Amino acid sequence: MRARGAEVTDIVVLVVAADDGVMEQTREAINHARAAKVPIMVAVNKMDKEAANPDRVKRELAEQGLVAEDWGGDATFSYVSAKTREGLDDLLELLALQAEILELKANPKRPAVGHIVEAKLDKGRGSLGTVLIQQGTLHMGDAFVCGVHSGRVRAMFNDQGKKVKEAGPSMPVEVQGFEGVPEAGEEFLVIADEKQARRIAEARALKQRERELAKESKITLETFLARKADSVEAEVLNLVVKADVQGSLEAITEALRKLSTDKVRINVIHGGTGAVSESDVLLATASNAIIIGFNVRPTSKAKELAEQEKVDIRFYDIIYKLVEEIKSAMEGMLAPVEREVFLGTADIREIFSVPKVGVIAGCHVSDGKMLRNAQARLLRDGVVVHTGKIGSLRRFKDDVREVAKGYECGISLENYNDVKVGDSIEAFEIVEEAATL
Repeated sequence: MRARGAEVTDIVVLVVAADDGVMEQTREAINHARAAKVPIMVAVNKMDKEAANPDRVKRELAEQGLVAEDWGGDATFSYVSAKTREGLDDLLELLALQAEILELKANPKRPAVGHIVEAKLDKGRGSLGTVLIQQGTLHMGDAFVCGVHSGRVRAMFNDQGKKVKEAGPSMPVEVQGFEGVPEAGEEFLVIADEKQARRIAEARALKQRERELAKESKITLETFLARKADSVEAEVLNLVVKADVQGSLEAITEALRKLSTDKVRINVIHGGTGAVSESDVLLATASNAIIIGFNVRPTSKAKELAEQEKVDIRFYDIIYKLVEEIKSAMEGMLAPVEREVFLGTADIREIFSVPKVGVIAGCHVSDGKMLRNAQARLLRDGVVVHTGKIGSLRRFKDDVREVAKGYECGISLENYNDVKVGDSIEAFEIVEEAATL
């Protein structure tokens, strides 16, 4: 959502709470805005609260490269309260001034051009798309094409749900009349003739099918230098780094940046703590980057999105191994590597303490399968808290070799008993294979 917003907007207003300061999502929004090369204005909100500390916000944003004008920088700051409406008029005046300085103009007399902000399928009204008009004016009855879909505007609704007959530049409207549900972020174009719009949509759909059939994977560590082996220009390897704690993140980021050479430069476009999220995958997709995870795992939706977008995600638990593999990839001399093969995930639903045996976790296998003696890691809120081996695997009172998805089982981890209800056990195995370029 942040990536799409940064791509379609002309000015980003970064809202930061005066009592909370810069959070992880704030840093993520800054990175998306910079990747899209969009100017940033800062609105410090909640100024009416007693705990408001705008100087702390300015200091933390200065660490991210956004230095306030009164501190000698070029970032415009506004101090507002959404509750009391204090400072909102000043914010609007600064926005108007910034738009005038940037000479942001739109021609309302040309055919409408915009982008899909959100889309859905309504039972009563069919396919609906929220369109932000960027150029021209959209009228009732206009034929349009949007991605692989075409249609004619049958009805338009403004942000208050009221019907409107036309929508000009900078106006968001919900459009009814799509032949299918469009993708968020797709470009919306008004076409003079409905038949022509349908032909364009059909041609795009055909090309999309061809691309999906011949879809190549995105950049990986093995293919990075192989793309332009004869190029004399320096290559840039973009990375998204996620770690379990801030200290590890800083150490990894610094170690990776020191690897940069005249031929290959490391660019960490985003670093954060916590599980690998969908937003991280989207940022990696837009920037053609590789995701590095240290002692963290992806959410299920992020994993599915990464597989769909062919984004390479690498996981490590030792910093020097991480640095060595990245360095080997940069040199193009990867030695035989150990590849981790995902086996399955089991959710812990109950804990049983058995005398002379230890703690047994009552689990439900939610994905893949569990294998006895397989390697396993214990996840708590997406963060790895233990890596070891599955000691025993039981179905009812019987020892079994494996348990498939959808079944319940009892699992004990070798030499580890600190398991809790709500944790997850991820089983995997290590396969040795030769690395290729």
